[in-house]
Amino acid sequence: MLIVRLSLILMVITTIAAGSLALLNQKTAPIIAENKARQQEIARREVVQSIGGTRFEYVNNEELPFYKAFDDEGNLVGYVALAKGKGYSSTIETVCGFDTNWHVSGLKITFQQETPGLGTKSQEIKKGERKPWFQRQFEDKDALKIAVRQDRGQIDSITGATITSRAVTNSVRAVAETIRELTQMNIEP
Repeated sequence: MLIVRLSLILMVITTIAAGSLALLNQKTAPIIAENKARQQEIARREVVQSIGGTRFEYVNNEELPFYKAFDDEGNLVGYVALAKGKGYSSTIETVCGFDTNWHVSGLKITFQQETPGLGTKSQEIKKGERKPWFQRQFEDKDALKIAVRQDRGQIDSITGATITSRAVTNSVRAVAETIRELTQMNIEP
């Protein structure tokens, strides 16, 4: 009898807790989605700022959705896309910008859950600097040939986090190759 009573009490408590968490999730999910969209918009603007990108046109391609970036006069100045690469502990999401010659105009890691003190250094800003050192080294590099030094490239890997470094580098190159292919073939909706 005592076990049944304790089981019923536990069931009521877990039902109330689960219901509360579901309600909380229902209320916060739209706020989280809105914040993520705002973060992506800010990152888009940052990665093409150096090439004068101020206006975006979304290209809803099934293979890879991306944005065309235009300057104030309406000239195409580049492209922006979200690159995803499998790191050591997580999928790393990177907003990357390219000019029309396929050089990286900017890069911003917007999501990662890599090992603290190792892979998280991909977002580390050194004293006296304004941008993360790892991401900054991509700027003005040929996105179609970009690779880490261990793979005969120009990007210095993060010490102890070669997998994270390769994940970012390879995903940026793959996105540039895909967008270039799509735009050359005019495979746009």
